[in-house]
Amino acid sequence: MIKHIVIFQLAEFAEGKTKQENAVYIKEILENLKSSIPQIITLEVGINIPDFFDGNQDLVIYSEFANIQDLKTYMEHPEHKKVANYIGKVRIARTSVDYEV
Repeated sequence: MIKHIVIFQLAEFAEGKTKQENAVYIKEILENLKSSIPQIITLEVGINIPDFFDGNQDLVIYSEFANIQDLKTYMEHPEHKKVANYIGKVRIARTSVDYEV
């Protein structure tokens, strides 16, 4: 099994939305991918608790795939690319880890 974790820091204001509005929107569109990309075993999106700790990032994605090919299929899927394109417009930092268990 492959676990794919991505963490984002979002801009304070981008694409006509506040950081919090973008976080909620991104959570919604990412979670909708579960219905269109069958390779996703698990996909969970978490929004950081506002004003809890200044050093935290804003959004995390935790997902699981059966194997690396399924992760690649997810990454290359047109619906994922649409979401990634939007996130690219509103994020200021990104980090990720992919690992096998």
